[in-house]
Amino acid sequence: MGSKLENYVDLRSVLRYIEDRRHEDGGYCFVSLLNETNVNDTYYAVKIYDLLDMEIPEKEKTIEFLYNSLKPQQAVVAIAMAIEGLAILEAKDLAKEGLSLVFEKYKPLEGKFAVGLGGSEEFGTATPLEATYWVLRAFKAIDYKVSSEERRKIKDFIESFRKGDGYGVTQATTTMTYQAIFSLNALGYPVPKTRHFHKCEVYGGFTEVPYSLPPYLEPTFYAVRGLRLINEKPRYIEPHIRFIRALQNPNGGFRRSLEMGISNFQNTYRALKALDDLLSF
Repeated sequence: MGSKLENYVDLRSVLRYIEDRRHEDGGYCFVSLLNETNVNDTYYAVKIYDLLDMEIPEKEKTIEFLYNSLKPQQAVVAIAMAIEGLAILEAKDLAKEGLSLVFEKYKPLEGKFAVGLGGSEEFGTATPLEATYWVLRAFKAIDYKVSSEERRKIKDFIESFRKGDGYGVTQATTTMTYQAIFSLNALGYPVPKTRHFHKCEVYGGFTEVPYSLPPYLEPTFYAVRGLRLINEKPRYIEPHIRFIRALQNPNGGFRRSLEMGISNFQNTYRALKALDDLLSF
């Protein structure tokens, strides 16, 4: 395969885990026995193959699946994921057709930021910044530029969640802090420096809120990405690598914690991407 990740995790079993969950319609479902293919799992399958610099099997079928998922009834997070997935698969013209659906739900000039529309990628409960994060990822993937007025409105919305040197609802969290600084960067604003990620760093992983336990994969992924964005390094790179390696399940996928958890596609991508980032520091 030629990936540096081969030396740290069992990539062949990762690929078997993903491939066994591909269905005839070109979509993916992390529960292999169910034919309930969905945008979330398909997006992360695309991201995993892209990270490994591999062609996705039956690429045209997956393009068709993602394109057909651009429907008004989809939550804005799913629409944004489909747009980014199509862009990665070199179908930007099709991806751009999803823009009108985004703006039916995401209207910054009217103060509507798609909050409370469901379809969250995180634990079934959306953070207020989640839709903004995913919409801006989609815009970046297809090189769409928001107007200066939209840019200011979105920035003000993001900054309304500032808590000290991080971002959150009642307190700064790793997920919302990363989503905020990524979004500000995507809008062209300077990335604010923050100590939040270091406050959440333990000897092997990161936590969602400062000075707590245990570490989980999601905040580890967001913290590592956040530190790269602000040009800082984690303190405990080797322990973080060991933590992530220990999360691979026998079926090839990754779980979210050392104690328990089933494999799913988003955690498998997060594990591989965080590990890839850690190896590049």
